[in-house]
Amino acid sequence: MTTDVKVPAFPESVTDGTIVAWHKKVGDAVEVEEVIADVETDKVVFEIPAPVSGVITEIIETEGTVVNALQLIAKIDETATAAVQPESAPAVIEAKEQVIQPTAEGKTAGINPAAKKLAQEHKLDAGNIQGSGKQGRVLKEDVQAALSQKSAADVPHSLMERIEKRVPMTRLRLRIAERLVEAQHTAAMLTTFNEINMKPVMDVRAKYKDQFEKTHDTKLGFMSFFVKAATEALKRFPEINASIDGDDVVYHGFFDVGIAVSSPRGLVVPVLRDADQMSLADIEASIREYGAKAKDNKLGIDDITGGTFSITNGGVFGSMLSTPILNPPQSAILGMHNIVERPVAENGQVVIRPVMYVALTYDHRIVDGREAVQFLVSIKDSLEDPVRLLLDL
Repeated sequence: MTTDVKVPAFPESVTDGTIVAWHKKVGDAVEVEEVIADVETDKVVFEIPAPVSGVITEIIETEGTVVNALQLIAKIDETATAAVQPESAPAVIEAKEQVIQPTAEGKTAGINPAAKKLAQEHKLDAGNIQGSGKQGRVLKEDVQAALSQKSAADVPHSLMERIEKRVPMTRLRLRIAERLVEAQHTAAMLTTFNEINMKPVMDVRAKYKDQFEKTHDTKLGFMSFFVKAATEALKRFPEINASIDGDDVVYHGFFDVGIAVSSPRGLVVPVLRDADQMSLADIEASIREYGAKAKDNKLGIDDITGGTFSITNGGVFGSMLSTPILNPPQSAILGMHNIVERPVAENGQVVIRPVMYVALTYDHRIVDGREAVQFLVSIKDSLEDPVRLLLDL
């Protein structure tokens, strides 16, 4: 009995996807619910599980193929055994197989057929090439990078070729590009800045971080303080938590804060739902969970959908100052930056304090400069006197 393997139904906002990886090949045995392929959309990567246990007898769509929801991509024979060999399949199917090569450590990792061919042409040992694909799979780009390194080692600098490589943008990167350009074209973006003396927050963190981690099983970072300070400020300035829908301004009575996170596929913004009701521990734990999911391409469509306000932290990469771009249809985004010791004046004296510059980019169509500046001042006041967060001041 043969069972069809189909692409899962996509959410309404997703129209199609690209098969980015096959974890099984023709002749492999699979268990029910075992992940056999990944489909990348412009939002997330969907895992395709086996609907039944059996043996894959046919792979219809190869890696790189654009597929629609419920499209047939493979077949599984529930009565067959793993004795079926890939060589017995048609030649067109053989080209779709994932070749397994030993790594330098004696382990096995996948290698893309195109990468294998390129490595063989240049007499490279694929087992010594570090793969950047899913689960360490060697891609064509990895072989090209190895060739570049080999050329640099073997050829005098004056004779080196100026190598270029052309890599298609991922669907997520394409979508990010579209949204960034859309934001530039549709919103009247303006950025205002302020600086925050981080010493009070750093003192609180230094005093309680060990006890906090022991009690809540998660580390105490700076992001949770900023999320709490931002949600309190959003309550006072509802325009910054609003969005434009046609000729209407939609004021949101809830506070869903998106946290920009880097992933191998690009920047994603998972959302903390009802962030105003979350404790510092809840915020820190959620951010760590989202970060791990983003790293493993495990974020679901619900994780990154929606949001009424966003925070991005370029400081983790060393950024001193930036003007973040809006995440449509939101009306504002807060940019955090690195903390640097700077001379500041306090009570007529020059002292050294750890200072962070913060930036608020906002849509001037619905947010006036006064509200934007006061919003940042509210965050500054909360963080320079953290007790205010506890007393709701």
